[in-house]
Amino acid sequence: MKLVEGFDSNYRYVLVAARRARQLQNGARPVVESHSRKPCRIAEEELRAGKVKWEIPQVVKTPLESASEVLDHAAVGDADD
Repeated sequence: MKLVEGFDSNYRYVLVAARRARQLQNGARPVVESHSRKPCRIAEEELRAGKVKWEIPQVVKTPLESASEVLDHAAVGDADD
């Protein structure tokens, strides 16, 4: 399968199309004219037309994860015993 334009992987394309198809099944209105009544086909046509906006969510670290990361990379000072 060829990489779909605008997507970094075919896997992401399938995820976005599946999510949009689910929205259509739950009553969302299609944003393109389609001859098909199948939600998956309509979602595919919407994606190819560039009518569906999507973004990759950024991972937000919790304060505990950030502190742990800082401690892992911290330099150990001289220890005077």
